[in-house]
Amino acid sequence: MKVDNPLRDKSYAFALKISRLCLGIQKQQKEFVLSKQLLRSSTSIGSNVEESIGGHSKKDFYYRITVAYREARESHYWIRLLTDLDFIDKDESEALLADAEEILKLSGSIKRTLQKQIEVES
Repeated sequence: MKVDNPLRDKSYAFALKISRLCLGIQKQQKEFVLSKQLLRSSTSIGSNVEESIGGHSKKDFYYRITVAYREARESHYWIRLLTDLDFIDKDESEALLADAEEILKLSGSIKRTLQKQIEVES
């Protein structure tokens, strides 16, 4: 039985989109430094979400979700920068930024809920 996990699914789909984008930028436009930063931060979101699912405690889960949230913030920054430098076109950028913002909302909501629970338990 598959359990729905929107954050897991969206972060994986986001990583796929960004990976394809960055590989294209590197191959066609020969830009490696900034695109690699975006590639790292965007793929880190999903890996931290996956690690959070296997976390051994609520605090571990919270820590991993917090890292995923921060990586989504960083990805948002790199998308904007690469767009303003004309490596990403405006339409694609808007779609990617919307995806990043959705991931930020989901992970931020989970983070806030967990933070309240952890504070009550402490």
